[in-house]
Amino acid sequence: MAIDRHINFFELQKASALPGCPLCRIISDRAERYIDNLLFEHVSDRGFRKAHRDAGGFCAFHSRRLTSFRDGLAVAILGRDILEDRIEHFRKRKPWRPSKPCPICAEKDRIEHEYLGFLSGCGGKDGDEEELKNVFTASDGLCAPHYGDFLASFKKIPSWLVEFHEKKFTGLKKRTDQFIEFSAYGRQDEFAKLSEKDQLVWKELASVLRGNDGPQD
Repeated sequence: MAIDRHINFFELQKASALPGCPLCRIISDRAERYIDNLLFEHVSDRGFRKAHRDAGGFCAFHSRRLTSFRDGLAVAILGRDILEDRIEHFRKRKPWRPSKPCPICAEKDRIEHEYLGFLSGCGGKDGDEEELKNVFTASDGLCAPHYGDFLASFKKIPSWLVEFHEKKFTGLKKRTDQFIEFSAYGRQDEFAKLSEKDQLVWKELASVLRGNDGPQD
């Protein structure tokens, strides 16, 4: 494996051992580190400041995240740029439109493509694919948004990954159907016999359908 494949593999290995979509977890963790680094290192970088300004700052979600990093000076410097532009447009009574995406969202998209590309081209040498298969199939698999992006972005996807996710999603639907059926009036005894996981399948369904962009434990 090349060094980048080592890094990708070990991050996937770590994320796969934890609940939820491994890619959501990796992206969330990397995005948090990215915000921390940019506030510490890139506020004085003209290129970054321009990209941030062209985007009109960060999106609503990532703007809310800034308050947790306790770097008020960096947040104030970046925010002043945006407020200055808004004041100018207010005075001209012209609607403001961003010309670039939120820098953190763009970084998240880059990380997603990197890891989906790694999964798409995994394996072939020294048992790499088999090792990754063993790690990944022990995880909860990709959420629906990331698996959908995977199918849309890459033609070459290992068959074991397709089979794993088809089984995951069809199994989740079957458990959801059972939950709905046993939630009907008069079927309390059958519902009570469901495992705790199946009684809470609606939470799992919600998480799988939306993914998880926020910080994770």
